[in-house]
Amino acid sequence: MKSPLLSLPGAVPAEGVDEGVAAHYGDLFREQRALADGTGFVDLSHRGVVTVSGEDRLGWLHLLLTQHVSALPAGQATEALILSAHGHIEHALYLVDDGGTVWAHVEPGTQEALIAYLESMKFFYKVEVADRTADVAVVHLPAGSITEAPEGTVVRETPHGRDLFLPRAELESFAAQAGPPAGILAYEALRVEQHRPRLGFETDHRTIPHELGWIDSAVHLQKGCYRGQETVARVQNLGKPPRRLVFLHLDGSEVHLPVPGTEIRLADDGADGRKVGFVTTSVRHHELGPVALALVKRNVPVDARLMAGDTAAAQETVVEP
Repeated sequence: MKSPLLSLPGAVPAEGVDEGVAAHYGDLFREQRALADGTGFVDLSHRGVVTVSGEDRLGWLHLLLTQHVSALPAGQATEALILSAHGHIEHALYLVDDGGTVWAHVEPGTQEALIAYLESMKFFYKVEVADRTADVAVVHLPAGSITEAPEGTVVRETPHGRDLFLPRAELESFAAQAGPPAGILAYEALRVEQHRPRLGFETDHRTIPHELGWIDSAVHLQKGCYRGQETVARVQNLGKPPRRLVFLHLDGSEVHLPVPGTEIRLADDGADGRKVGFVTTSVRHHELGPVALALVKRNVPVDARLMAGDTAAAQETVVEP
């Protein structure tokens, strides 16, 4: 779904999964600094929006999600995962309940599969699931922003900022008074700095929550049964995940960033050394320079010097080995 804000001055369209919104508006670092200072906004209107209404909504979602939501207070933001039977991450939901409806935004293009799964699990529960992507747009206001949400807008407030579920018809008028726009590349740079994983970027077909630190923010370890819980409990109580998320400081003398999927090797092993991981997201940060998130094998020493392709990389621990 192409955003009308691509018509704003300087807008350069994003590519790949983020197609439909602006990558940037002409000055990537200025946009990053603005968000870090609590000004401006980010157009996330390409993300999927799903609602669940009905009197059983919270209890029903509690049975399906990794998060404890049966008594979720109205207005309190949370995030949750849906796992496969083997405990692998299939969906990531960013939730808030407005007192009558649960609102969630999800990765672009994943809402149809998510809704199909939710519909298959309705049984006798009094719930209604709806795809609201066509009429509701997600807009992000950074932490510290004093921009007011339009009256009646559902707001999901987190330590990283506020996500607004804005009527799509109001997107252009909101942008006109919300301060300077920042593109998805600026948003992604701050996400990487904050070590926050993203579905489809830090995940592959076998990722489990422990590997990314999602066990702390999106999984409740004391709740009842849900699909994939056996894997979560087994790893939590009896073992360690096979991989771990790391933050990489990349050699700033390189012109090109290592693209996602770039193989990571131990620097001491040379170019022919064995693969120990891969880059998941790489960005240019306005203060830190070129940085990345990556998944590496759990037994990689935390002080090991790494190579991301041909680029030297120093690692910073995100998930403990």
